[in-house]
Amino acid sequence: MSRVLKAPPKFLPSEWKHANHTRFRSAEAERARSVRLTAECKRLIEESEKSVRCMQQDANNRLEKRLKDVTFWRQELEQKLHEMVQEIEQLLVIKDRVERALGSCSGPLQATLDCLDERQKRVEIDLVHDEVEKELQKEKDVIDGVTALLQRTLEQIVEQIRLNRSAKYYLEKDLRDKFQAERIEEFCSLLSSTTASVEEKAPAGQCADGGLAVTPREWETFSDVNISKAEKERSNSTSLRALVENLLVQTAADMRRQHEAAGSALTLRIHEIRSAKAGLEDQLSKLLVEIASQEQNLDALKVAVADKEGPLKVAQTRLHARSQRPRIELCNDHAQARLLSEVQQLTSHISRLKESLAESEMELRALTRNQLLLEEEIQVKSNSLYIDEVICTQLRQAVTIHDF
Repeated sequence: MSRVLKAPPKFLPSEWKHANHTRFRSAEAERARSVRLTAECKRLIEESEKSVRCMQQDANNRLEKRLKDVTFWRQELEQKLHEMVQEIEQLLVIKDRVERALGSCSGPLQATLDCLDERQKRVEIDLVHDEVEKELQKEKDVIDGVTALLQRTLEQIVEQIRLNRSAKYYLEKDLRDKFQAERIEEFCSLLSSTTASVEEKAPAGQCADGGLAVTPREWETFSDVNISKAEKERSNSTSLRALVENLLVQTAADMRRQHEAAGSALTLRIHEIRSAKAGLEDQLSKLLVEIASQEQNLDALKVAVADKEGPLKVAQTRLHARSQRPRIELCNDHAQARLLSEVQQLTSHISRLKESLAESEMELRALTRNQLLLEEEIQVKSNSLYIDEVICTQLRQAVTIHDF
């Protein structure tokens, strides 16, 4: 059964006006709110845009400053690393020089020891503790002292090289970090709103972590400590190099000076030995002449004795014969007296000649003994001269003290 349709309600004109007025005010309020919201949104957009620009500009400025700081410290580290590398190279050169200097000491030392050993082969009176031996012993002491000093210096150089390399290691380590940080800072400073996202373009292994433990002051101090340590070691190394340079010059000069002193003493000693040998040879030559003269004198004395024995026998025979005269004829006449005197005088001459002959024989034996002594002494001097002039001189001629 169909429903009965009712007629729509009828409103009064006042109600219609009120409804229209209500709708108008509602739309007006809504429009006003929309206008205010639009204005607020526009202001917010402008404010946020300005804030973003300011923040991004501030971030860019800070990143640029940070990049400059990182670049500054990177350059400082590079400079110190370059200086340290050069210092290590120069110290290695000095180390090689000290090692060569140590090696060059063995030759002069061996020559000195050989000279001392050879001079022990001198004999008799020539085995003397002379000036040459004193200078050779002093030369040995000088070389031993130089060797010990160079050895200690080499140990100091090796230790300084170790310290320099340690400082170089920390500089390189810090510099690697600075290079990586510089690339990251450059990347960050180049990013803009149109650049791809950080997750897509940021270098691998980097993450945004605001809670870092290292403060800027600690960051600067870390590099400053590495640089200060490197500078300190480089300064120590430079001082050590200067000290070693002077040491090499001084030690070479000391060895050269003592080598020359020992050489001068050896030359003087050779001259003394040669002069003594020449004097002995001159004496031997004169002695040989005197021996020949004494031998002639001895022969002359023997002849003289033999010459006197004949007349003595004649005189003795005459006396014996005249002693056979008979009785009164056995007269002590002038002839008898002359014969007796002749026998006495001849006997006296022969006795004196024989005494001279004995003395001459003794003198000849003494001269012969002196000849043997002189010949032995000349042989001693020849041996000493051979040792000093030939062996020792040749040993020392092979030695040259160069600048280390």
